[in-house]
Amino acid sequence: MNGQVDSANVRFPPPLIYLGFLVFGIWAGRAFAFPDLGMESSTRDLFGWGVIAIGVIVGPLAGAGLFHRLRTAIIPFKPASRLVTSGIYRWTRNPMYLGMALIYAGIAVLFDSLLALVLLIPVLIIIQLYVIAREEAYLERTFGDEYLAYKARVRRWL
Repeated sequence: MNGQVDSANVRFPPPLIYLGFLVFGIWAGRAFAFPDLGMESSTRDLFGWGVIAIGVIVGPLAGAGLFHRLRTAIIPFKPASRLVTSGIYRWTRNPMYLGMALIYAGIAVLFDSLLALVLLIPVLIIIQLYVIAREEAYLERTFGDEYLAYKARVRRWL
């Protein structure tokens, strides 16, 4: 392995992918008068904040929090010291990406940005192809049959 540490080899920080598309979607939607969501502001606020709250619970608190407690790498550029299959990882293999998607959607709703919501689709495709696929290949190399068994019983997103 020529002295390099094995990792998922993710080339760009996933939170910045979400953030970049979100900011662009909100800006472009306003700059080019893209249609809004057509929701009443009180409904939009309730829904947006609710989705954000669920996203924070799922991603940073339950997902990243468990990685931190178990002392394994949260950052996909670093090697994992263990396979995490407990807590929220019993229901989803990617709670941090799911949480970021929910937070993104909630913010897009709060900003009344239909374009930002539409752009969540390519964000999820990029995350799947260039982040999750690399992480899964790395986890298969690192944890072998243990990861394959986990992958067979737990869904990727929900």
